[in-house]
Amino acid sequence: MATMADVARHAGVSVATVSHVLNATRPVRPATRDAVRVAIDELGYTHNTLARSLVTSRTKSIGLAVSAISNPYFTEIFQGVEASTLQAGYSLLIVDPHDDPEHELKAVRLLHERRVDGMIVAPSAAPGAMLDHLDRMKVPTVFLDRLVDDAYDQVCAENEAPMARLVAHLAERGHTRIALIAGTPGLSTTTERVAGYRTGLAEAGLPYRPELVVDGNSQAAGAERATHHLLGLDRPPTALVTANNAMTIGALQALRATGRSVPGDMALACFDDFSWADLFEPRLTAIAQPSRDIGAAAVGLLLDRLADPDRAPRTLRLPCAFVHRGSCGCTD
Repeated sequence: MATMADVARHAGVSVATVSHVLNATRPVRPATRDAVRVAIDELGYTHNTLARSLVTSRTKSIGLAVSAISNPYFTEIFQGVEASTLQAGYSLLIVDPHDDPEHELKAVRLLHERRVDGMIVAPSAAPGAMLDHLDRMKVPTVFLDRLVDDAYDQVCAENEAPMARLVAHLAERGHTRIALIAGTPGLSTTTERVAGYRTGLAEAGLPYRPELVVDGNSQAAGAERATHHLLGLDRPPTALVTANNAMTIGALQALRATGRSVPGDMALACFDDFSWADLFEPRLTAIAQPSRDIGAAAVGLLLDRLADPDRAPRTLRLPCAFVHRGSCGCTD
């Protein structure tokens, strides 16, 4: 079996250089790094990460706890996390907390038992027990998408201003009864997008009407029920904003079931662009979040925390893009 010394001789470098390439502990010139990689491949060398973890107390692994990995938004976040983790020389362990506080606590405990060096977590609406565990065990953690507290490292998209822009755009189209299907109560994304909705109304000179804001619980089924409720009002809305992509699907299902057309009978704009939005007829006006960048930024924050455990925590907010299409009643 080839050893690290064999790789060093084959590549014409020192054992220390091979170690730096394998463990990403110091920058190595690209040509040298490539020579080491070629030697590893030709000799069939396998790096013993378990032995190294016993010496350094590091496993070169990161835990990712994200619910609804099948959701296109979180799938793209995962792709950003995975690519950045691999590039940094770490492995990735993934669990699904199911957006349930009890299951969430079990998930982070499981990752901790696997001795991950740190975690990236999309927290539930009630993460208190999980936070207590992470604080007690001093686990380096970055929260993504949903903010918890500025005492932690965290990264998300801008929420309030993009949502306000959707509402303002619909108001510019002449709509005065603009409804919002909101996400799960307690999530920072929900709170901020509702605030953005109210800001958009205020800037357009429109009153806030509580009956036009309905909880869709961040899911298609919840949004379908919420849309039926809104359509049943004595004065139903003429425009609808959905606060995530799953709820957009539910709203469209309810509109189709009741024979409403978009945008003829109901203008529609959504928070969360997704790959199918361009395939609907009409094409969906949406806010596009920088999903992969959020995942990559979370890995960057965690690696910085591992390198400097005492540095001040940071909260990063990444800008979104307004994608103008035809579902709002405009010619896209």
